[in-house]
Amino acid sequence: MPRLVGRVFAAVAFLLLLGASDAPDAAAVIAPKVVVVAMFEIGNDSGDKPGEFQFWVEREHLTRLIPLPAAFHGVRTNADASVIGIVTGRGNTSSASSIMALGLDPRFDLRKSYWVIAGIAGIDPKKGSIGSAVWTDAVVDGDLSHEIDAREMPHGWGSGFVPLDRTQPYEQPVPSVDEMVYRLNPALLHWAYTLTRNTKLVDNARARARRMLYTGYPRAQAPPSVLVGADVSSSRFWSGVLSDRWANDWTRYYTHGRSTYVTTAMEDAGTLHSLTALSRAGRVDINRVLLLRTASDYDMQRPGETAEHSLNSEKYGAYSAYLPALEASYRVGSRVVHALVAGWPQYETQIP
Repeated sequence: MPRLVGRVFAAVAFLLLLGASDAPDAAAVIAPKVVVVAMFEIGNDSGDKPGEFQFWVEREHLTRLIPLPAAFHGVRTNADASVIGIVTGRGNTSSASSIMALGLDPRFDLRKSYWVIAGIAGIDPKKGSIGSAVWTDAVVDGDLSHEIDAREMPHGWGSGFVPLDRTQPYEQPVPSVDEMVYRLNPALLHWAYTLTRNTKLVDNARARARRMLYTGYPRAQAPPSVLVGADVSSSRFWSGVLSDRWANDWTRYYTHGRSTYVTTAMEDAGTLHSLTALSRAGRVDINRVLLLRTASDYDMQRPGETAEHSLNSEKYGAYSAYLPALEASYRVGSRVVHALVAGWPQYETQIP
């Protein structure tokens, strides 16, 4: 938390140093229709091995780079600045500070902008298959908690993670969820899901082979599809049957059973925290935010495999369905981006 606060204050200080006399001319302020948010890139933004941002840069022609010193990465725009994109950096701390830096920068007017946060994720094999795309209905913070090492936790506890201000896992009543759960606009989410649910998703031999190892999990073995569900956002990259059980229980507890855990994430709580604060400040509209996570790997081992082997076999940038997940992120997300831009005369003032 101190690191996060420090980076946010640094962003604010940078903006204050601009001074009123250095404020951009009103005609030069960029008011994008859509902001695309990715979390990581490998190497350059284009022309090499892709991360989450590269397909957006190349296919949406985000050719102009605007430096954003207080953020992890500069802002890219297309020719008319109707679409801009940013990379937040990995983890909730980096994502929170990058989004705050963008949201407070006077060069951008984001009050009417839609946000499409699009990145890859792990998926619960009981809920879906790798290569799938999941529109998120709720983000649950997986970092804020008390913790006792599992080797020392009391007998009978199913987890060493304890909600803040509680004395044992899942103790009732559920504490305040203001810092724990971020819900996405259900009407906008339904519109996006309806628009994209029949999108043709990419598959490959490696992903198909990995699916077939998950015997006893029919949804894990099915072809990729477009789904709706919650994600647990933790800067810890975790894996295993017991951690999967914790994520399901943690989501059920904090959403009062209203949402079902489907995907992992490492940045979404930080991103949504900053967007919520910026919305309160009148800088963005939280009701115009969409979150898409596409499944690059399973969050737990297959039958007959250990959690350690599962974790170590799925490496950064080389997950079982890495390229299919990147393609799904762009193919599904871009349909929404194009619809919002094309329908701007209506969507500028009326949220779908």
